[in-house]
Amino acid sequence: MVRVWCLRHGESVNVESGACGSLPAVPLTATGRDQAAAAVAVLARHAPARVYASTAVRAVYTGQIIATGLGVDLLTHPGLGEVDIGSAEGATDPPTRAETARVLHAWVVHRDLAARVADGETGHQVIARVTAALDTIADTNPAATVVLVGHTASLTVALATACQLGARVWGTALPPATPFLIQRHHRTWQCLDWPPAPR
Repeated sequence: MVRVWCLRHGESVNVESGACGSLPAVPLTATGRDQAAAAVAVLARHAPARVYASTAVRAVYTGQIIATGLGVDLLTHPGLGEVDIGSAEGATDPPTRAETARVLHAWVVHRDLAARVADGETGHQVIARVTAALDTIADTNPAATVVLVGHTASLTVALATACQLGARVWGTALPPATPFLIQRHHRTWQCLDWPPAPR
């Protein structure tokens, strides 16, 4: 059995600008760096063997802070990236923001995985790549505890499916740098908790 402490990256600049999409070059804010540092104290109690992160700058920076604090290696995996929305990447206009929220709602609540924003990824594609990354990490770390730094939309839709959480996770967006535990046992993923929505 592998235990994976998952978390969304710390607060990033796109939160302030309202930009949509995977945005791989967006960095953390000062608050985001502090949030990542605070996560170290929580994760240190579980003695993770290594940290994995998506290749997005905000996830890598979060992972570096955590890995340095824990004294372990950081590895990146492109399959852990945020949802790509194609030609709408980086948009800040209200209609695109509303459509992005509508598509994620369709994936998580209605299981309409064929939906997509513009010419971006479908829910099927997001779930396939994130769960493949999770399985690769589990296969590489049998009986270990690791940390995974990902993104709110891609982690939510993938874990809603892989852990059979369904629509229960809708309305509780992953807060920045807040670890929660999942594990794989006999190739079945279980989500042992889900962070509550920030107050």
